[in-house]
Amino acid sequence: MSQKMKRIYLYTRYERSWHWLQMVFIAILLFTGFEIHGMYSILGFEEAVEIHNTVGIAWLIAFAFFIFWLLTTGEWKQYIPTTKKLFLVIHYYSFGIFTGKSHPVPKRKEAKHNPLQRLTYLGLAAALLPLQMASGVLYWTYDHWSAWGLGFLTLGMVALVHMAIAFAVLIFIIIHVYMTTTGHSILAHIKAMITGWEEVEKNATIEDWEKAK
Repeated sequence: MSQKMKRIYLYTRYERSWHWLQMVFIAILLFTGFEIHGMYSILGFEEAVEIHNTVGIAWLIAFAFFIFWLLTTGEWKQYIPTTKKLFLVIHYYSFGIFTGKSHPVPKRKEAKHNPLQRLTYLGLAAALLPLQMASGVLYWTYDHWSAWGLGFLTLGMVALVHMAIAFAVLIFIIIHVYMTTTGHSILAHIKAMITGWEEVEKNATIEDWEKAK
């Protein structure tokens, strides 16, 4: 490790386990979901539906535990949105990162996510994923819509929303995977999500970054 870097224990065992478990869930759901919509045929329609429904329910339960963990540990504070230094972070990822500048918002235990990440993760966890889960549950309980007074819905409407969000999640994953390569080494962020230990610059501050521009 470079003398300019220091190691901090940033991600708990639960955070790391949840991260990788969720990635497995999402990968399976995308794979089976696209097959259900006829994009290819590998597992077969019935098996794809069965796997999709089972994993979807498991993901919903695991997500509920994640929300409970956030609320009981105070980690929900990590997702409080802010625009402070937001444009500096955007400028860094657009230009500064390619010229060797330091990150304008170094990670620390009490602030694991920069302003851009906070807005993205909050939108994902508080809006996109719950909407996807809700549309999935509606899809799954189609036969009960009339009894629940949801006769105004159509299967096509719910399917369209569910599929559109699936593509949005896929786009997020592609960007997310790319962003994992933007650490001080190409595998630094991935290694941190495996071990929990993140390497950050010792003296990286916003003032230093401003002077270096």
